[in-house]
Amino acid sequence: MKPARIVESFPAPEFRAGQNQALSDIQSAYEAGNDVVLVRAPTGSGKSLLARAIMGCARSKQTAEPAQATGAYYTTPQVSQLDDVAADSLLDDLNIIRGKSNYTCLLPGEHDTPVDQAPCARESGFDCSVKHRCPYFSDRAIASAQPYAAMTLAYFMQTAGSDVFGKRDVVVIDEAHGLAEWAEMYATIELSPERVPVWDDVGVPDIAGADDPLDRTARFAETLAGVCSQAKDDLTAQPELTPEAVARRDRLSELISELNWFVDDYREPESQTTWVVDQSGGEGTAITIKPLDPARYLHHTVWDRGEAFALLSATILNKEAFCRQVGLDPDRVALVDVEHTFPVENRPLYDVTQGKMTYEHRGETLPKIARLIVRLMAHHPEENGLIHAHSYAIAEELADRLAEFGVGSRVRTHTKASRDDELTAWKASDDPEVFIAVKMEEALDLNGDLARWQVLCKAPYLNTNDSRVARRLEDDQWAWYHRTALRTVIQACGRVVRAPDDYGATYLADSSLLDLFDRAAADMPPWFREQVDRCSRPTLPAFDPAAAVAGLDGSAGTGSRQRSVTQHRNESTSSSGQTRTDADADQRADHPLSDVWGDG
Repeated sequence: MKPARIVESFPAPEFRAGQNQALSDIQSAYEAGNDVVLVRAPTGSGKSLLARAIMGCARSKQTAEPAQATGAYYTTPQVSQLDDVAADSLLDDLNIIRGKSNYTCLLPGEHDTPVDQAPCARESGFDCSVKHRCPYFSDRAIASAQPYAAMTLAYFMQTAGSDVFGKRDVVVIDEAHGLAEWAEMYATIELSPERVPVWDDVGVPDIAGADDPLDRTARFAETLAGVCSQAKDDLTAQPELTPEAVARRDRLSELISELNWFVDDYREPESQTTWVVDQSGGEGTAITIKPLDPARYLHHTVWDRGEAFALLSATILNKEAFCRQVGLDPDRVALVDVEHTFPVENRPLYDVTQGKMTYEHRGETLPKIARLIVRLMAHHPEENGLIHAHSYAIAEELADRLAEFGVGSRVRTHTKASRDDELTAWKASDDPEVFIAVKMEEALDLNGDLARWQVLCKAPYLNTNDSRVARRLEDDQWAWYHRTALRTVIQACGRVVRAPDDYGATYLADSSLLDLFDRAAADMPPWFREQVDRCSRPTLPAFDPAAAVAGLDGSAGTGSRQRSVTQHRNESTSSSGQTRTDADADQRADHPLSDVWGDG
């Protein structure tokens, strides 16, 4: 790595405020002998551009010795972040590769077939005549041969040990704050009828009732891996497979690898991984095997893949704690802070707390928050709003209450299946809609008028019923618990203010958020502390549902036809107590072309 090249490798024609200083600090951190640099860069600092500059410091093939690693990887856990990279003309030399399921086959009659189910995956010894033009293998060949390859963290981890994507000089991980949690998720093994193709061929023991539940799980995993291997071999021996059989074979291969990894790690005396096992139903029921702080897993899938690393995020809150979680030596890691360039007055926090949203208090507090949202809708009659509901149960009850209040015509919701479609519809709407969202605290860019205000309905604490969380709290890791919640809050606060001249208000509805700020004060970045210190109680209008939908007069539409359609939809929605989402679905179902759209 040549850190001195970092400024000349910056891809933009000029620097934003703070970027030049950030590059200088990153260069100094590497030149001081650190193998890993954590770059704590808030929203709007241009992390992707900083990432590209760091990648430009990688050793080139022209200057390397035969055994030396060259080039750089860019990886991120967020698919949307990779999409943003793909769309950025300043980053067009990052060669993107995605998983096989994202590409379709070119062969005649197979144009709707994903590459992972194409004839090359179905037929033994299949010789593809167009492999050189296959979109997946073409992208893979380009990404592996060029200096800069970009991929999701999932694909990056899956290619560990690959001959195609070997070790490189520099690895950049964007949105790296959740690296430990992502690794835990990837390393978690779910054994259930839906996830285990040979479930009916094995006897699932009562894990919780065993003298040593973890050892009993390891012995069962060994048995299950053997059954899976036999089933996979039977499929592999067949000359041709159906797409369903291909999926079964691939899942068996994946499961064998997961089970062997768990057993090997469990039996390894030097392993630092702590495993926990859940089985709520007893004998014959699903088992989940989860690792805590899977440092060994990360060494195999991440740290062995490069010589120098840059980890970028706005919310790596505590260097030492982060290093412990991901298996890094803090003495070999530097933390670089990038200044926040957004005026604090453009990103205000407002205390509108209505009580606690813990499970035992939710029944009393949630109706108050619903009434609060109506007042906020009246306060922002012509501006889009985002409601962070935290869970689908909270989202559903809020939507029902808002519809009962007669403001459903301005409210949009989503399910797990409709998440992307409803988000797109909300962002494209001409009306000032309020979107009740679940798990959208990260990787959501609501620049400008896409959203001017948002509500945090609940302090985003992790579920204490989760075995990993419970185990950590048993070990008195309360600082981790509060730090994780604070990280999510900070990420959420960055959704509606995306540029120095952008502005947006964040309303805190759960009083537990204020308690969180006190408990996690030591881990709070200075720029967010400034927001918290300025937090105030706003003056809001009285509860008035008519005022809350006053902006839906059709004036935002284009032309009389648009106003007519909007007015008709709003009138029918208000009279029926529906949300905008439900009304749109009914309108599609009643349309003469609904059978074509698939809604009828």
